[in-house]
Amino acid sequence: MMRFYFLIIFSSLTLSYYSQQSDSLILRKVFDYYLTQSKCYSNLEFLSTKIESRLSGSAGATKAVFWAKKAMYEAGADTVYLQPCMVPHWIRGKKETCTFITRKNKKTNLNICALGNSISTTKTGLTANIIEVKSFKELDSLGEKNIKGKIVFFNVFFDHTHLTTGACYGETVTYRYSAPSKAAKYGALGTIVRSMSSISNDFPHTGVMGYDTLLCKTKIPACAISFTGADILEKELRSNKLLKLTITMGCEMLPKELSYNVVGEIKGSTKPNEIILAGGHLDAWDNGQGAHDDGAGVVQGIEVLAMFKNLNIKPQHTIRAVAFMNEENGGAGGKAYFEDTKNNNLKHIAALESDAGGFSPRGISIDTTMGAFKKVLEWKALLNPYFVQYITQGGGGADIAPLKTLGVPLIGFQPDGQKYFDYHHTADDTFDKINKRELALSAGVIGGLIFLIDTKGW
Repeated sequence: MMRFYFLIIFSSLTLSYYSQQSDSLILRKVFDYYLTQSKCYSNLEFLSTKIESRLSGSAGATKAVFWAKKAMYEAGADTVYLQPCMVPHWIRGKKETCTFITRKNKKTNLNICALGNSISTTKTGLTANIIEVKSFKELDSLGEKNIKGKIVFFNVFFDHTHLTTGACYGETVTYRYSAPSKAAKYGALGTIVRSMSSISNDFPHTGVMGYDTLLCKTKIPACAISFTGADILEKELRSNKLLKLTITMGCEMLPKELSYNVVGEIKGSTKPNEIILAGGHLDAWDNGQGAHDDGAGVVQGIEVLAMFKNLNIKPQHTIRAVAFMNEENGGAGGKAYFEDTKNNNLKHIAALESDAGGFSPRGISIDTTMGAFKKVLEWKALLNPYFVQYITQGGGGADIAPLKTLGVPLIGFQPDGQKYFDYHHTADDTFDKINKRELALSAGVIGGLIFLIDTKGW
């Protein structure tokens, strides 16, 4: 009897060993493909440099939709369809200006950019005294008597005790999003926020803001100032408390436009009704090319389809690449995808979003739904050679987050993020900042992970 149990255990271990060996060989082929044949880099070059600004509602966004449809078919998708969603159409208008007069009567220009969804100033601009605050608590303590009639400068820095820049950003971004209504409650005429970055350069970082009309019905112009510009402003305020700024912004919110998510898929051979999703968002801020945010995620998702086709791997499950629309200033694409999934009772066994730049791979965050985290941990040895340093609990992404309520395991791909917020939401987020090998390696981790999920499941 003992010998019988020993044989069972030995056979099980032997099968596990050979399974690991087989998976290792296939993963090697996957990475060979990504490093020598994939079109991630050339696709991203086209998306970034040949299609103009693709903020949702724009002509560039429409061109990007039809480019993504074509690219998915070329990658080997069995079918590609456009999933409609109504998106906001905010335009920046004429380039923003920000000036002040020094105590020595010298005019100084500072680089600013309007925050997404902000209203404009009047044509002649907004001129007012400026008051600096470093927290919402300080804003509240100053109150209406000190705030009314002024422009509030939210001078908030990243906390560099955090090891990840994502944690730094997550802690400060509330000042970009929520500050206008909080300041307007006390009678402020406008807000200006230090860019959400740690690099000292002169590129202002845009990003979405939102008016909380329950907090304050008054809407005021909101902009971000470059890191070096914020330093200049901070220094000037030390010697001149009566400093006045003049800001001009010509932004405008137009009526909503019809746009689309782009969904391409390869049908599963044995489990076609179970979906594995990989994607990123197609829209990008209008002041740059959106190469890191999030052209990289889009082309990595498309390349998952190409990997299966080019290596002649017939997936068991249906593999989907999704290029979401309107992640940046509304999230309409993610909501539309969720509603379609819910209304049609579609079953997803995993959803991965890549939205942290085209840098080298570092880790995978995945939630515990359906035992997904525990299972991926078992593959750590297989992924280690490809620079996956950690697998953590978490997972998610703005576009796939609603799927969580349907019990879908969410995965967040995590490349090296130390430089991401140097480029994020700026005119400096351009294709020349992409390294071909880094982009391919990260795409390989995504493709390899999707392969493992498909063949091994949860």
